[in-house]
Amino acid sequence: MFGEHRYSVRTTWTGDRGTGTSGYRDYDRSVTLEIAGKPALLASSDKPFRGDPSRWNPEDLLLASLSECHLLSYLHACVQAGVVVVGYDDEASGLMVEDGRGGGAFREVVLRPRVTVADASMTDAATAAHAQANAWCFIANSVNFPVRHEPTILVAGA
Repeated sequence: MFGEHRYSVRTTWTGDRGTGTSGYRDYDRSVTLEIAGKPALLASSDKPFRGDPSRWNPEDLLLASLSECHLLSYLHACVQAGVVVVGYDDEASGLMVEDGRGGGAFREVVLRPRVTVADASMTDAATAAHAQANAWCFIANSVNFPVRHEPTILVAGA
């Protein structure tokens, strides 16, 4: 069964210092992201682009989306493969390159999930489940750059 899913977010610029965008240095890049029924997320541009480094930026959010989507897809793939995951963390990184014309693009993202499984007999299936998770991840399937995986599989109690 195929489904269509729509998502909504309200993005509000909160960086008017009193003169709007009268000049490139005359406004903050402060933004509030809101989704009904969820806590607001404070965001900005990245520090090199005159943003507030204490707030989430679009690049952070893209990387976080890829990491979380893979995690959730991976857990589902493990259930189907009979793998019992008892721990999961990811040290994801991404490379974005400016084009010299005011734009740029991500070139790649590398996910480094560290997965702990319940039993040593599950390690091969746990490793293989990353390929299935990548195939299922809605976000990875929506970007035009490679999302690579460098997983580590550990065994609980070992």
